[in-house]
Amino acid sequence: MPPMTEAAVSSGCDTSVLKERAGGGATQENAKAVLRPQVTAAKEKYRHISAYHSQIQHSCLSRDSGVTPSFIGFRNLMVIVLVVMNLRLMVENFLKYGVLICVKCHDYRKQDVFLGSILFALVPCHLFVAYTLELVAAQPAKGVVGREKKDTLMEGTVKEQRAFQLTWRFVALAHAVNATLCLAVTNVVVYYYIHHPGIGTICELHAIIVWLKICSYAFTNRDLRHATLNTSSPSQFPEIYASCPYPQNITLGNLTYFWLAPTLVYQPVYPRTSHIRWSFVAKRVVEFIVLSVFIWITSAQYATPVLRNSLDKIAVLDLTSILERIMKLSTISLIIWLAGFFAFFQSLLNALAEVMRFGDREFYSEWWNSWSVGMYWRSWNKPVYLFMKRHIFSPLVGRGWSPFAASFMVFTFSAILHELLVGIPTHNLIGVAFAGMMFQLPLIMVTSPLEKMDDPTGRVVGNSIFWVSFCLVGQPLGALLYFFAWQAKYGSVSKMSAHLS
Repeated sequence: MPPMTEAAVSSGCDTSVLKERAGGGATQENAKAVLRPQVTAAKEKYRHISAYHSQIQHSCLSRDSGVTPSFIGFRNLMVIVLVVMNLRLMVENFLKYGVLICVKCHDYRKQDVFLGSILFALVPCHLFVAYTLELVAAQPAKGVVGREKKDTLMEGTVKEQRAFQLTWRFVALAHAVNATLCLAVTNVVVYYYIHHPGIGTICELHAIIVWLKICSYAFTNRDLRHATLNTSSPSQFPEIYASCPYPQNITLGNLTYFWLAPTLVYQPVYPRTSHIRWSFVAKRVVEFIVLSVFIWITSAQYATPVLRNSLDKIAVLDLTSILERIMKLSTISLIIWLAGFFAFFQSLLNALAEVMRFGDREFYSEWWNSWSVGMYWRSWNKPVYLFMKRHIFSPLVGRGWSPFAASFMVFTFSAILHELLVGIPTHNLIGVAFAGMMFQLPLIMVTSPLEKMDDPTGRVVGNSIFWVSFCLVGQPLGALLYFFAWQAKYGSVSKMSAHLS
C-alpha cells in the first residue's frame, strides 16, 4: 500500500482508486485524511522534485509587481549613514577646533537682558488695551441683546446701524494704532538697543505673536458685533460659539485664555479637554529643554565654524567654495531646524496646550511628505496658516480677489514678517528673508501640477523639489548671508573668535 501511494504521488497518477481502497466505501473527506500523511511523507522523501517555480511572479521593485515593497530597511540604513557621517564630522570638528562650548564667552550685555525683560512684560499690555476698546465697542450690541424680543426678531434700527459704523471706524483706528505701537516700539528697541541676536529674536517673535493676536481679536469681534446687530439676517455663528455668545465673550478671563492659548486665531470658545495630565506636561518640558541645549551646542560647536570659514569665500565671491560651504552647512542647518521644529511645535506647544486644556492640537501635519511647496506651507505651521487663511486669504477672496492675487498678498505679508523676525534682531534689513518668501510663489506654481497628479512618480519629484529648495537654496543660504552681514557690521557675539581663525 505505501509503495503504491508514493508511486502514484510521484508520478502524478489519479488517486481515486487508492481513495476507495483506503476508505473501504468511506466518504471523500475520510480519504483525504488518509492520503494527507502519505503525501507529506512523499514530499519529505523526494525533496529534489519540489516545484519552486509554480506561478508567474515579478521582481518586487518592478512596476509589474502588484505589491508595493517596504523600504524600512533602507530607511534604517539612511539613518545609520547619517549618524556615522555626522559622528565623523564631530570628530573632525573636535580635532580641528577643540571644545567651543562656552556660556561665559557670549556677549550677554546687561542692557540686552534688562530691555528684553521689559519688552517681554509690556508687550502683552497691548492685548488688554484691545480688550478695553472692544468693551467700549460692545455697548450697542449689549443694548440689542438686552432688548425684549417679540415673536419675530426685530431688525436693528437705522440709528443703531449708524452708531455701529461710527463706532467701528473709531475702534478700528484705535486698534490699528495700538497694534502698530506694539510692533513698532519692539522693532526700534531691538534694532537699536538690544545687541545680542538671540535675545532680540525672542523679543521680536513675542511681539509678532501678540500683534497677530490683537489683529485676530479685533477682526473676530468686529464680525461678531455686526452679526449681532443685524439680527434679521440668518445666524452665521458656528455651533461651538453657542455657549459664549457675543458680547458675553468680552471679559478679561476670555482674553487671558486667548493670550496664553497656543493659537493665533481668536474664538469665543475653543474645544477643551477634561483635565490636565501633568506627567504629559513634564515629558514635553524635558523634551524642550534637552532639544534647546542640543540646538545651542550644535550651533556653537558645528554651525559657527562653518559660517566663519565661509566669510572670506563670500568676500571674494568664490562661487565654487560658496556652493561647497552651503552644501556642508545644509546638513547642520537641517538638523538644527528639525530639532527646533520638534522642540517648538511638538514639545512646547503641546505642553502649553495641556496646561490650558486646549483641545485642538493639530499644530502641524505631515509636511515632510509634501509633494508640492504649497502643501508644505499649508501643513508645517498650522497656527500661522490658519491666521492667514481666516483673516487675509478668505476675506480677499470674498471681496472678489482671485485665489492667486489673495495668495500673493498672503506671501507678501508673510515675507514682511519674516524679514522683521530675522533682520531686526540681526540689525541687517537686507531683504534676504523677504526675497526667500516671495520666491516661494514661483515654486508653488511649478509644483502645483504635481499636487494634482495621482502618480507616485510625480509625488517623488515634487517632494524632491521641496527638499532641495528647503535644504540647499533656503535656510543654509539665508543663514550664510545674514551671518556675513552681521560679521561685516559687528564682528562676533562670541569672545572665542580667535580660536576659529
